[in-house]
Amino acid sequence: MCLAIPMKVVTIEGRQAVCEVGGVTNTVHLGILEDVAEGDFVIVHVGFALQKIDPKEAKETLDLFREMGTIP
Repeated sequence: MCLAIPMKVVTIEGRQAVCEVGGVTNTVHLGILEDVAEGDFVIVHVGFALQKIDPKEAKETLDLFREMGTIP
């Protein structure tokens, strides 16, 4: 089973971004996406941003992960 998680883009430098979820940051590769900006939400899997998502959808998904105790 694979798990991809919504993360918020904090900063971008070149094709890499620092993304955050639950107070944890991670460097994420943006190579397969275009038009990603700071403040956007992206779905991240094994260090790669796979898709941009709507902030409302990101919040709903993160709320479910919090209910399950997966993220703080």
